[in-house]
Amino acid sequence: MSTTFFDRHRATLDKAVQAIGERGYWSPYSESPSPRVYGETAADDGKAAYDARLNRPFEIGQAGTIGRTGNEVSPYGPALGITYPKADIDQLLQGSAAAGVAWRKAGPEVWAGVALEIVARLNARSFEIAHAVMHTTGQAYMMAFQAGGPHAQDRAVEAIAYAWQETSRIPANAFWEKPQGKHDPLKMRKHFRIVPRGIGLVIGCCTFPTWNSYPGLFADLATGNTVIVKPHPGAILPLAITVEIARAVIAEAGFNPDVVTLVAHEAGDKVATELALRPEIKLIDFTGSSANGNWLERNALQAQVFTEKSGVNQIVIDSTADFKGMARNIAFSLVLYSGQMCTTPQNIYIPKDGIATAEGHVSFDAVVAAIADAINKLTGDPVKAVELLGAIQNTAVLDRIDAARKIGEVVLDSTSLQHPQFPDARIRTPLLVKVADGKAVTEEFFGPVSFAVATDSTAVSIKLAEKTVREHGALTLSAYTTDAAVKEALGDAAAEAGVALSLNLTGGVFVNQSAAFSDFHGTGANPAANAALADTAFVASRFRVVQIREPV
Repeated sequence: MSTTFFDRHRATLDKAVQAIGERGYWSPYSESPSPRVYGETAADDGKAAYDARLNRPFEIGQAGTIGRTGNEVSPYGPALGITYPKADIDQLLQGSAAAGVAWRKAGPEVWAGVALEIVARLNARSFEIAHAVMHTTGQAYMMAFQAGGPHAQDRAVEAIAYAWQETSRIPANAFWEKPQGKHDPLKMRKHFRIVPRGIGLVIGCCTFPTWNSYPGLFADLATGNTVIVKPHPGAILPLAITVEIARAVIAEAGFNPDVVTLVAHEAGDKVATELALRPEIKLIDFTGSSANGNWLERNALQAQVFTEKSGVNQIVIDSTADFKGMARNIAFSLVLYSGQMCTTPQNIYIPKDGIATAEGHVSFDAVVAAIADAINKLTGDPVKAVELLGAIQNTAVLDRIDAARKIGEVVLDSTSLQHPQFPDARIRTPLLVKVADGKAVTEEFFGPVSFAVATDSTAVSIKLAEKTVREHGALTLSAYTTDAAVKEALGDAAAEAGVALSLNLTGGVFVNQSAAFSDFHGTGANPAANAALADTAFVASRFRVVQIREPV
């Protein structure tokens, strides 16, 4: 069955490998929830499957269960009422190690085939997962479907493609012959075995539990490692469904399903810290705060640690040929999911003397006012606005909004909106604050918060942006300019600081969007992340090669 999976998905795998080489647009799964793509009843079936999960135990059947845990509450109001198996860590690790004995010997074709079959089945369950993502993260439904479903699945296939590319390039056998002049040549037969590192730990986040977790999860599986998935306590369900599906496929392939296990816990539990320091854990993938990510990098020395942490994303405005398009594009990036994306801009640097546009000179205050007006247009109708804003995932975001109001002059205040379907939903519009002293705000205000910073010049803006990335990290940098010299200076600054740069976005592409198979998410070259999703380095250290050689 396991080789059948590989044959079934070989065409997809080949296209994925081609896509990561060409870096153009490609996706194996449609981001449209159309019945023509997923079936006439898929949406209703997915909603019914989600509803059937509520207010009941979620059963997995893995090793080492010692009770129940779970206390998820939807940002839209209702408690989910789902409990999950509580794991005895010693037994869980023993079970994972035992399951790994046969799995690690299966080889790259089996690993890739099983991983791709899991992703295909996840895709078929995209509507159920969309509701699970929506009611744990606060994403609006369409984003939850796309980012939690097909886009996350794209990132999974991308990681599998990199893993396959690296493991398949190593031959299983080789014949070595060295000439010896008048003497008989030296001859050796050599055998090369891909040896996985061991047990991987995937630590999920509360805002994008699938999109951020799938790269590490599937990179581990596709290189022969077993995986323990530890979701954020506020967003367990999407990853629990993922583990459930993975275990079913692994069992069908003839392996112990404990190749993939789940560790659910409630807030305040130290299970992540305990697991991360266990000598059995050889790989850790983490998305979350810099404090926790830095702790893992410093302390989990027995493991290869991949982290995506907090940072301060920035926009440099120098000049533009499309002033209205620029304002609309920036506003949409600030409104989307209430700024709760690791790629959302925070600091917007504008020369205090204003900018050049196709319509003439525009003052600093007028630039800021245009962005505020564009935000107001997107959020003016609450019924439409909630489909962009989503809901605030946790109350710490609300505290950050309050703190940000004190930093400068409030140009556009954050206000509450009423959701037409969920009266208890936490809905907030973006806060825009003007900072006149030319200083970058170097603390991350994760959520619907941004700062318009007046600088002495574009050159100063670029220096501020580069310095902030170097010292505090960022996943994105965006800029607007019609000047070739400024564009070159921005490119140099981005390269030196190690951050992805987007230039002159005025249409349907936004700085906080990242496309699998084309965009590298993160660089690993600044403090916001020590790895990129995904590249060769993301998979290559998840396995080793052991050779056996013998004279002929």
